[in-house]
Order: sequence, then C-alpha cells, then structure tokens
Amino acid sequence: MNFPERAHLIEVGPRDGLQNEKNLIPTENKLQFINALKEAGFNEMEITSFVSPKWVPQMADAEEIVRFGSAAGRSIVLTPNEKGLQKALDNDCRAVAFFVGASNTFNQKNINRTTEESMNSLLPLLAKTKDRGLFIRACISTSFYCPYEGKIEEEPVLEICRQFADAGVDDLSVADTIGMAHPQEVYSLFSRLKQEFPETLITAHFHDTRGLGLANVLAALQAGVDRFDTSAGGLGGCPFAPGASGNVATEDVLYMLQEMKIETGISLEKVLKAVNSIEPFLNKAISSKQYTLWKAQLAEKAQ
Repeated sequence: MNFPERAHLIEVGPRDGLQNEKNLIPTENKLQFINALKEAGFNEMEITSFVSPKWVPQMADAEEIVRFGSAAGRSIVLTPNEKGLQKALDNDCRAVAFFVGASNTFNQKNINRTTEESMNSLLPLLAKTKDRGLFIRACISTSFYCPYEGKIEEEPVLEICRQFADAGVDDLSVADTIGMAHPQEVYSLFSRLKQEFPETLITAHFHDTRGLGLANVLAALQAGVDRFDTSAGGLGGCPFAPGASGNVATEDVLYMLQEMKIETGISLEKVLKAVNSIEPFLNKAISSKQYTLWKAQLAEKAQ
C-alpha cells in the first residue's frame, strides 16, 4: 500500500461542528475550545461563519470569534454569500470558504438556489476575493450522495471543481455530506481529482453516519490525498441533510495516522483535552472511540 509520510488535518469542529448544536454555547467557551485546538498543533482551522444568525444562531458571535480566535496559521471563515464575504473583508479575514451542493435539490433546500445559480453568483465573488489576496477554499457538498436525489455521479462534481479551479481557488474540499460513500467510490473520485487538479489542494471531508469514516480516509490516502477535514469529538451534522451524523472524529483519525507512522504534528492528548473542554456545553455526549476510551481510563485512574 502507498501512503504519504505526512498528512494535514484541517480542524472544522469550531464551525462545522458547533453550528448544528442546539445549545447556544458562550463565546468564551468557543474561544477556549479554539485555543485548546491550536495548542494541540493545528495550524489550519474553520473557526466560524458569517451567516445570518436567523438561520444559524450559533454563529451570531462570528465577529468576536474572528477578533479573538484568529492566530498564527490559517483561520478559515465560511462566507456563504456577498454579504458574508464583505463582513469577512471588513474584519480582516485572510482565509475564506465558499460552498455549493453538487445536488440541485440539496442546494435549493440549503440556500434556495440551484447549483448552477449558486456557481453563477459565486464566481464573481471568487474574483473579488482573489484580487484581495485571500486564501480561498471551495467546499463541494453532497459529492457522493444526496438525501433527496440519491447517488451523485462523478462528472457533475468534477465539473464544479473545474469551474472553481479555473477561478483560482486554493483548496477544493470535497464532502461525503451524509456519510453514505464507501471506499471504492472514494478512491475513484479522489484519484480523478488528484490527477486533474495537480496544482490545487485537494481535501477529503467525511461524515461517519454509517461507520465508514476511517475506511474512507484510508481509501483517500491510497488515492494520494494528504489533507482531511476532521472535527474534534466527531461534532457536526447538517440541518439540510436528514440523518447525517457528525464529521469523522479528529481524535480517531489522528490515532489511526499515528499508528500508521504518518506524521501530523498534532498531539492526540491535547485534542482529547480540547474535546473535554467543550463537551459540557453540548446537547449530547461525545461518542468517538478514542475519547470514550480516554474518559474510561481517566475514570479508572480516579478510583
């Protein structure tokens, strides 16, 4: 088997993970979580989103998070539209993310536009962002399956990626949003992406709905991918993707990579402590494998 010597994990828990939490988490605790993850060794992280608080109340404190949560490294802010992008620019953000659903139905449920309409509105924003010298990430949701349309073929996903790459994005984050993809599908799509876009960063984004998250990380590694979105504690989900569970857990991916002797520069122990710091503010207990084991070991030592 052919694996890289090093892999890069992009922590998405503070944004993608927390946005779906029903409990409104105090800003100071979000910042504590972000700082703990930075202390663990992350130098690239999605920290918040400039989205309407009406639709995502959890992100209402985005300006405070940007002001106090950004540090050395790449702090990525999701900007779903022109208004969000302008807020990011006004707050001196240096890395932004745009998103689109490969599925028309998912995209319409999410932002009331078809995929084509979304791309037509995003491309001018990409040009504006590129002129400012920002790092641009493009997130392509439902790249394998859609909760409404079922299987998504590879070619529409590749065409979206071509448009983004032609517009000069730095990073393509390609997502199995509802966690239905299996390793053969993952290997096939990411092999094509790596071959067609050698000058663009390719990031794999998996959810663990059916327990295939780690298997899909392994398949993507085999396809040549060395960048992965992961979420501390396996936090996440999507309000527009019924049944989707959280993202693949950072600590579980990290443990697997460490056992495979693939370097990340991230401390597993410190990630677990970061998860422990945010768990009391969540509406459900953390159930990732490594965190559950770690908590059991702490309880045993305390007896």
